[in-house]
Amino acid sequence: MLRSSLFTAGLLLGASAFAAPAGDLPLMPWPAKVERPAAQGALILSNDLSVSVTGDDPGDIAGRLRERLALQTGWTLRPQAASEKATIRINIARKVKPQPLPDSDESYRLVVDASGVNITANTRFGALRAIETLLQLVQNGAENTAVPWVTIDDAPRFPWRGLLLDSARHFIPLEDIKRQIDGMAAAKLNVLHWHLTDDQGWRFSSTRYPKLTQLASDGLYYTPEQMREIVRYAGERGIRVVPEIDMPGHASAIGVAYPELMSAPGPYEMERHWGVLKPVLDPTKEATYAFAEAMVSELAAIFPDPYLHIGGDEVDDTQWKNNPAIQQFMRQHKLADSHALQAFFNRRLELILEKHHRQMVGWDEIYHPDLPKSILIQSWQGQDALGEVAKQGYKGILSTGFYLDQPQSTAYHYRNEIVPQGLSGVDKLADNDSAQSWRFSMPRLKGKPVEGSFTLIKGESGWRGFIDFSGKSRRAVQKIEWRDDSQVTFTVDTWMGETRPVVTVDNDKLSGYFLVGNVRYPITGERLEAVPAGVAPVVPDAEQQKNLLGGEAALWAENVAAPVLDIKLWPRAFAVAERLWSAKEVNDIDNMYSRLQAIDSWSTVSVGLQQHSQQQRQFTRLANSADTLALQILAQALEPAQYYTRQHLKFQAGNYHQFEPLNRYADALSAESMTVRQMDKWVDRLISDAEDSESADALRHLFNRWQSNTSDALALSENSYQLHALGPVIQEVDKLAAIGLRLTDLVARQGTLDDQEIAAIQATLDNAAKVQDEVVIAAVYPLEKLLRATRNL
Repeated sequence: MLRSSLFTAGLLLGASAFAAPAGDLPLMPWPAKVERPAAQGALILSNDLSVSVTGDDPGDIAGRLRERLALQTGWTLRPQAASEKATIRINIARKVKPQPLPDSDESYRLVVDASGVNITANTRFGALRAIETLLQLVQNGAENTAVPWVTIDDAPRFPWRGLLLDSARHFIPLEDIKRQIDGMAAAKLNVLHWHLTDDQGWRFSSTRYPKLTQLASDGLYYTPEQMREIVRYAGERGIRVVPEIDMPGHASAIGVAYPELMSAPGPYEMERHWGVLKPVLDPTKEATYAFAEAMVSELAAIFPDPYLHIGGDEVDDTQWKNNPAIQQFMRQHKLADSHALQAFFNRRLELILEKHHRQMVGWDEIYHPDLPKSILIQSWQGQDALGEVAKQGYKGILSTGFYLDQPQSTAYHYRNEIVPQGLSGVDKLADNDSAQSWRFSMPRLKGKPVEGSFTLIKGESGWRGFIDFSGKSRRAVQKIEWRDDSQVTFTVDTWMGETRPVVTVDNDKLSGYFLVGNVRYPITGERLEAVPAGVAPVVPDAEQQKNLLGGEAALWAENVAAPVLDIKLWPRAFAVAERLWSAKEVNDIDNMYSRLQAIDSWSTVSVGLQQHSQQQRQFTRLANSADTLALQILAQALEPAQYYTRQHLKFQAGNYHQFEPLNRYADALSAESMTVRQMDKWVDRLISDAEDSESADALRHLFNRWQSNTSDALALSENSYQLHALGPVIQEVDKLAAIGLRLTDLVARQGTLDDQEIAAIQATLDNAAKVQDEVVIAAVYPLEKLLRATRNL
């Protein structure tokens, strides 16, 4: 049944041992320690493989493993016969309760050699993690299906590795939730944060307060039995489920059902618009706390996890300020402001949770010294807020930078470190340094302008710099590049996404744009006479860093519905999972993308994730045809507008609401174009070596494909009203392909253009860079590199 051979399954093999940084086995998250024997070989599998499990009994773990192997290989596995020595041997050291807990041991050891596969783990939860690693290693090669000989010792860096699913704004059917749980297990995520209530809907059935679902759910809610089914399903895969009910804000749905609990008189209607809204519970009424206790009691009976999330974010205090009784209550209880009133509410709520043996989780706004250190703060405000929480002895988890409802590059999420980082002296001026500082203002499509300043410093080792956003701590900037005497660019990761200012300095004036993700936001500014004072990052010491338990990816649902759910989450969530599981030193971006490509394919076959099938369904609907090749090719050049640009455009158009259809081409696109990313690499190689004919030919092939696709794509756009707005985009891509062919030939023969022609092409690129129908032609930016390479210096 088994034999060993030189590994022929098509894996790329690296050195004999990898801990950090990662190697090139198709694993994600990358394990803590990976060792390959000197005599590299492989274990060849066949359809009579067998699985044995000893120690704890975690259900049908062997059966699920065999099912997954059958999916990956396409085999019909032979019935498993009794055998003294199974192909895959799983030994679990001790029995534990089936419910995963915050301190569950997830460590494991996986050994593959000529004798077979040996998995050893202290608990069933470690065994489950090991099985996912094993399944990622199984590869169908040119000659056989095999697993490389390897020894892996693994355990997570952080204990809290979560994913928030928002069922309140757009309801998510149970089968879709279960599929995401399968994906979470594959990525070794271990907490499903289930957002069950918000202004736009109440999604769980309450026995004590039945009008919540009768009047405020549109008939879309989960019964107690269905929620228990999700808890069971997740628990079998080593995943905790933490429910969230939002209090005291985000409470419009409560007001529809029970207006007597609110801080302003009703009647209330179902809220259909997105945003921060005014309805808020009245914290002075005992009926409010009776309601809260009923909710906690009912949820505690369904969800066994020790944590319960109470929301607590974005409380608009208008109703509190306009209610004389509430203001009188605040004076009587010496509550200085609305934050103190919310803390009063949370203290009462914490006692209710304690009575039901639950610990409080909430967003940044619940942080208050009057609350016990047992609470857990989830931060959407970023590392500064999280660092302060940790320094004060409170536990915290990070979500800023992990918002997967925002289309951002995987690299941006991957660079997002949980532990706040210092400046390493980048803002300290030496005697021989010269510095220039600039104030900027960046208007947005919704909300206040982003304002601040940046400083660039020239020292003996070159350029360095930092940026100060108003209300934020100082950040170091990277990749400073002066394109001529007046234009400079650099990069910095911000709460908005990867941010790249491209600015022109003219005497004392600043102009240009900030590229936020892939969208240009024009800026203005002026030179400062002196380097401004800034706020240093809050960096907890080593002991305080132990208060940082991990993080959660968040998938808020304003722009997400079940038919596009997987497109938004996968495979990017694997990169977030790696940041939470793997060592900090596992941070090579190119290596990550290489492994992510393998994991993307594996997760569709083995796990059943639907990022590709959902996209194909959307393309089929848009094209009114199963022949969607033209839309697939067009997608290579495009990306959805990143950051919150799409939400803000909908807001400006009056379409920022629950009934705005998510049926655009932008909704079907992945967050980033891997083709454009590869195009950028070909451009870099060609610019560095004009004789690199392989890169030049690859670029020509790509541009020719785009040009050949134009007529077919235009025909589809003319026959579908949902694609009409794409017509100009298709024509712009055609123009850019022609420019790309010309520029590729120029760079390959080291030709140049005069200033007038460069300016004309740049104007075309600038026009093509505009957001159209919520998409961006991402191919503009590699083309800009080619254009700069033709400048006659």
